Amino acid sequence: MRMFDRRRFLEALAALGVSQAAPARATNHKVRFDTYPYTLGVASGYPRPDGFVLWTRLAPKPLAPGGGLGPEPVPVRWEVAEDERFAKVVASGTEFLTQDWAHSARAEVTGLAPARWYFYRFIAGDALSPVGRTRTAPLLSADSPRLRFAFASCQHYEQGWFNAYRHIVKDDPDLLVFLGDYIYETSWGREHVRKHGAAEPYGLDEYRIRHALYKTDADLQEVHRSMPWLLTWDDHEVDNDYADDRPEDGMDRESFLLRRAAAYRAYYEHMPLPSRMRPKGPEMRIYTEFDWGTLARFCLLDDRQYRSWHACPRPGRRGGSNTVDIEHCPRLFNPGRSMLGRAQERWLEGALEKSPARWQVLAQQTPMAQFDQKPGPGRSAWTDGWDGYPAARQRLLEFVHQRKICNPVVIGGDVHSFNVSDLKLDFDDPASPVVASEFVSTSITSQAWAQERLNAFLLDNPHMKLVDSRARGYVRVEVTTTQMRADLRAMASVAKPDAACSTLASFVVEDGKAGPQKV
Repeated sequence: MRMFDRRRFLEALAALGVSQAAPARATNHKVRFDTYPYTLGVASGYPRPDGFVLWTRLAPKPLAPGGGLGPEPVPVRWEVAEDERFAKVVASGTEFLTQDWAHSARAEVTGLAPARWYFYRFIAGDALSPVGRTRTAPLLSADSPRLRFAFASCQHYEQGWFNAYRHIVKDDPDLLVFLGDYIYETSWGREHVRKHGAAEPYGLDEYRIRHALYKTDADLQEVHRSMPWLLTWDDHEVDNDYADDRPEDGMDRESFLLRRAAAYRAYYEHMPLPSRMRPKGPEMRIYTEFDWGTLARFCLLDDRQYRSWHACPRPGRRGGSNTVDIEHCPRLFNPGRSMLGRAQERWLEGALEKSPARWQVLAQQTPMAQFDQKPGPGRSAWTDGWDGYPAARQRLLEFVHQRKICNPVVIGGDVHSFNVSDLKLDFDDPASPVVASEFVSTSITSQAWAQERLNAFLLDNPHMKLVDSRARGYVRVEVTTTQMRADLRAMASVAKPDAACSTLASFVVEDGKAGPQKV
């Protein structure tokens, strides 16, 4: 990627969405498709008490530039019904899909009843989409007795089948929370079951094709079709280990921001996100709060776009992660360093302090608990996770403790292992109070460190109640007014599409008592 002068940089950003295209106009001709256009399925997300977001994308040739459609706007009708046969349609509308946004459809449905399931579909010309199933949330004031959700992350297309989603569909949760690395930009790992079939993406068409490739997976389509999603991203949706405007590989800032703008735009085009999250060039606000009555509030965080640059990167690099002896990296403890950016930190504090919910779920990308990777005296820290931002972590945990935030539970992913931990004000002090609970899911497919390597660190991390990298899978959660239960669901294999799934371990957090307990 070559250097850009400022004029060309601004022109390129405008092409990626800083300036908006004129509204599409309806076409007069009847739309017909030679090839079925709903190759990427349908999806829904962000349920509210009166509605939700619906998504699809018309792509008769999903792995071709443009998805196989021309520049003409395409009208698409959407319908929501109380029954799967659509005998009682309760909401409908028409969207005009343009080439500018990859012919993706985004309908924000309103006017529905709270706390119930609905069915939906799209109609474009002579083509009818699969029927999706989704639901509304309870009223904000409702004392909902139960919420069942699953959370997952890290699905490398090459490294396995997305068969864990078959088991999530069987579990039939109210929603799925995805915590990042929906796509991978690079090929790595061993014993691949399939291939990306393309080089690392840098431009918009390349990111669109990578997202489309992942969405051709039948199990991923089915789990999107079966329930609403909440989402946040991590690094691989753009580039490994990026921090704010700095990549790990030395690309100049303007070139990287163009890449980030392309990646963010393709992400928005392929996810059931509300339109308020539409990107503006390399900027896209996805952090938000989501309420399930008075039972639970989710705070979905973005720990990539606003974070401080990595401290003490590897020799010869300006950015990217490293594992460092903390005594040799004093910059790590600079009090001004932030994982979320100060604006998001202030927003999160307000969302937690004002929450009416019994449970506060911080849905974010990576483990928050300290993880010492130096057996014996001293401590070693991985700088891409919260260990790389200890002052920011301390600010958050002290806020939770001092303001007596009700039942805070952190969920994360990223490290491809199940982790269950106490979150403490001082991880090095056995007497320090536990102020929150943490559950980290293993990956859907992405390969992990060997368990033997992790075992060498366990004695130095007594606040971690489980660390297990042996299986791929997800976490199934049930929330009631009295407890939160988390089942760690482990796949027997991701090399076989029909592999079995079992519960590795189960933990509960009791209302009013921080810290997971094994059951």
